[in-house]
Amino acid sequence: MSAWRVLGMLGVLGLVACEQASLPLEEGSDAQGHSAATAHTARANQELAQRLPLDDPRDFEDAGRGLIAKPNSLVVKMDDGRVVWDQDAYAFLDQDAPQSANPSLWRQARLNSLYGLYKVTEGIHQLRGFDLANMTLIDSDNGWIVVDPLTVVETAQTALDFARQHLGDKPIQAVIFTHSHIDHFGGVEAITRDNPAVRIVAPVGFMDEAVSENVMAGIAMQRRAGYMYGRYLARSLRGHIDTGLGKEPPLAGTISIAEPTDIIDHTGQTLNIDGVEFEFQNAPGSEAPAELTFFLPQFKAYCGGEVVSRNIHNVYTLRGAKVRDALRWSGYIQEALELYAQRADVYFGTHQWPLWGRERIVDFMKKQRDIYKYIHDQTLRMANLGYTPREIAERLRMPASLQQEFANRGYYGTLKHNAKAVYQAYFGWYDGNPVNLDPLPPSDAGTRYVELLGGADGVMDKATAAYQAGEYRWAAELLNHLVFAQPEHEQARALLARAYDQLGYQAESGPWRDVYLSGAYELRHGKVKQGTALADAVALLREIPRQQFFASMAARLNGLRAEEAAFKVNFTFTDLNENHVLWIENAVLHHRKAAPDATADATLALTHELFLKLIIGQAGLKDTLMSDDLAVEGSRLDLLRFFRLFDNPDGTFAIVTPD
Repeated sequence: MSAWRVLGMLGVLGLVACEQASLPLEEGSDAQGHSAATAHTARANQELAQRLPLDDPRDFEDAGRGLIAKPNSLVVKMDDGRVVWDQDAYAFLDQDAPQSANPSLWRQARLNSLYGLYKVTEGIHQLRGFDLANMTLIDSDNGWIVVDPLTVVETAQTALDFARQHLGDKPIQAVIFTHSHIDHFGGVEAITRDNPAVRIVAPVGFMDEAVSENVMAGIAMQRRAGYMYGRYLARSLRGHIDTGLGKEPPLAGTISIAEPTDIIDHTGQTLNIDGVEFEFQNAPGSEAPAELTFFLPQFKAYCGGEVVSRNIHNVYTLRGAKVRDALRWSGYIQEALELYAQRADVYFGTHQWPLWGRERIVDFMKKQRDIYKYIHDQTLRMANLGYTPREIAERLRMPASLQQEFANRGYYGTLKHNAKAVYQAYFGWYDGNPVNLDPLPPSDAGTRYVELLGGADGVMDKATAAYQAGEYRWAAELLNHLVFAQPEHEQARALLARAYDQLGYQAESGPWRDVYLSGAYELRHGKVKQGTALADAVALLREIPRQQFFASMAARLNGLRAEEAAFKVNFTFTDLNENHVLWIENAVLHHRKAAPDATADATLALTHELFLKLIIGQAGLKDTLMSDDLAVEGSRLDLLRFFRLFDNPDGTFAIVTPD
């Protein structure tokens, strides 16, 4: 979710609150202010519905196949009462698509709303709909092998308890982490607290990637993830309905991690895990930096992890991340076709529902393979003809053989933004046009565009005409200039919010819908007031190497404020027998793991646990520095001056208005 990676993902789990509405609710709007679908939107959605076989029952048959039991209600809470997971909130999906939702996305949302305990094949069961990802149980000689123990301990425990209720109380012999995204490992403590010695299998690089991916950019990423996953939206006909990959990330919960005992570092590697033979494929740099898939010969079953899924995945994810390699990704699917597909009677993934029948599996995997290669090859073809990213995204079309398959639709990733990702991977952000080399920032450009278009009234006239004509992209572009030039202009914000509503209602991608509707929500209600809550992730944060925290700290140093600074500080972790030297030179923070430097201005001696409490906000910096909970050699005042050179971003910045 997918995921979703350490601090970026933790932001989705964090508590948020928004300012009171600054725009009055308009007639016909829902409780959050979202306007009704216009005739243009209704017509666009109806036309799409007519082009697709939305009444094809095969996906619903597959998604419902093997159901053993489902809870009457599936709401998971923490001990303090916070809601972690609420499958019941999606009951409204049990109806035909409304005008305010793309009918293809609505169909996917209904499929992803099916939940319960399912038999995949003899000896393999899945718990689906207890979290964003699936938990898979494989029968072994003495119990179960668990594949991907979900995002948080609370959902994992709920899923396991439900399985034991219906399948018996089998001991867990091993856990397999298919990849390094948090929705596939964060709930592992539900297993390890009863059996700390459980065998844990993971792809090479798992721990490094799981605890470090995007720590440096985590604050901005969590803010953007809130948009991508509709964190602030109601679950409703005009709000969030699905991510395309599953319902949503958990709303809260305890995140954990466990050190692997077995590492998969090459394709063809085999393991016998409690009597079950596994053939592994190592697929790093596909959907995740560390990822594997596997084949089970005795079950004739292939687990595709997240290398294949029932949608176009993200070559670039809207929350922000390093671009993935579409060509390499396609190559892994081809490799799996050659190694496993001709022997598999069933495919199952770590999201969504399985597929049965060798011929169908081969066809599915070939088309998944060709999605990524087609986007890659056609993007480069057009780039070499001189087209820019925007032009490529606008011109690129899928061939009919891929376009009509629901598993190849853009429910999560999209053709447009994945093409831009391929361009970025090869050419970077610059499209070659000198005008884009040093463009004006949004507020400056907005001021000049507004003036050019005859002032605010002129922009409103033109944007209103575009909106009434159903040209919502153009209306949004015009209004964005006015909002950045004059953020207090209520009519501009209101009309831009309505344009974003319509773009969201027409979007086939769950993240695109959520991004548009989140923009509309922020225009109406203001930016969030409360950022990331990290206390529930202390078990994961404990595994992050101290060097990475200091590297992240360096990226928060305010360069202009530190222009004349020349501090040197020792950080001594008394319980780890470890010291780090930090120093500022030329307005840059450097750090190295080394013995204490005798020339340091101050030495801060503290335990790793106290350090973590500072990070998660359970201990205040000023009070801690002045307390007896740690030892300080040198000037405490110098330490305070040192720490005051750093920004303390809270992830509440505005996105659709000037901050």
